Amino acid sequence: MTPKSSIPLSVLDLSPISANSTGAQALRNSLDLARLCDRLGYVRYWVAEHHNLPAVASSAPDIMIGQIAAITTNMRVGSGGVMLPNHAPLMVAERFKVLEALFPGRIDLGLGRAPGTDPATSYALRRRQGISEEDDFLERFQELMLLETRGYPAGHPFHKVVAMPSDVALPPIYLLGSSDYSAQLAGQIGAAFAFAHHFATFPADEAMRLYRDSFKPSVSHDKPLAILGTQVVCADTHAEAERLAQTFDLNAVRRAKGEYAALASPEDAAAYDYTPVDRARIAQGRNRISVGSPATVKAKLTALIEVTKADELMVTSMIFDHAARKHSYELLAQAFAA
Repeated sequence: MTPKSSIPLSVLDLSPISANSTGAQALRNSLDLARLCDRLGYVRYWVAEHHNLPAVASSAPDIMIGQIAAITTNMRVGSGGVMLPNHAPLMVAERFKVLEALFPGRIDLGLGRAPGTDPATSYALRRRQGISEEDDFLERFQELMLLETRGYPAGHPFHKVVAMPSDVALPPIYLLGSSDYSAQLAGQIGAAFAFAHHFATFPADEAMRLYRDSFKPSVSHDKPLAILGTQVVCADTHAEAERLAQTFDLNAVRRAKGEYAALASPEDAAAYDYTPVDRARIAQGRNRISVGSPATVKAKLTALIEVTKADELMVTSMIFDHAARKHSYELLAQAFAA
């Protein structure tokens, strides 16, 4: 087992689907990667919730959390995150209480404010809940907390509603975000905060500062915990990492054009006919990804950690080849080993 890192390392897994594979295989790959990361000393393994995206198989984080927790021993396992607008708060409470009951002290409840999909799919997910044009995250979060604390007053329709199992507390709560509003909201509700540096346009250091300045202790957390989410492509050599990162480049270009597809191979990405605008977009996107050999990646991430004062580094890697993806996490763990 690799020695513990000098900064806690964790994983955000979207179960990426490669063009030569299937969604079912992507989910099995996630189980395989989780076993490896558990052995390598990663402290946390989160799975995402996205819908109607050809490159992402992770649509049901609560199911995957149970599967991953059952085959690992050391890591905390959680959601990165449950997109609260898509779910009734009572359903979220009960599913995560069940997970906490089965794997006590190892489950995280990460919550997201966005639906994690396009408007039509969002409507399909919510059509029987009542659709609001307003951002109703805070209202849903308050409902979740009132169900947990039994805080509804006598006479309220939910006063006698008990999230089961009633003798199990909700796991610790984390708020995912990529903006100044999310950072301040996370602090105000006393949640831990996971900042999505890998796609955010808001500065990570400023988001972390706003979060800490806004933090108020809660039942879930008595002090701030700031996690920095970032994209990494690490390989034995810089040239090999650059080759692998071409998959990320093409995926970013396609998404900017509203084109969604399974992850392309590095060879197909290299053969793509990029426009000058595409290449400018790739250059901009590379500012939010660490690519290179272990020494190069460690230097870039260390500088990012120092600037943001992050308490933990959460790594996602959208790499075409599963073996190369696993090796990237191996090299990163070795690079940061104390």
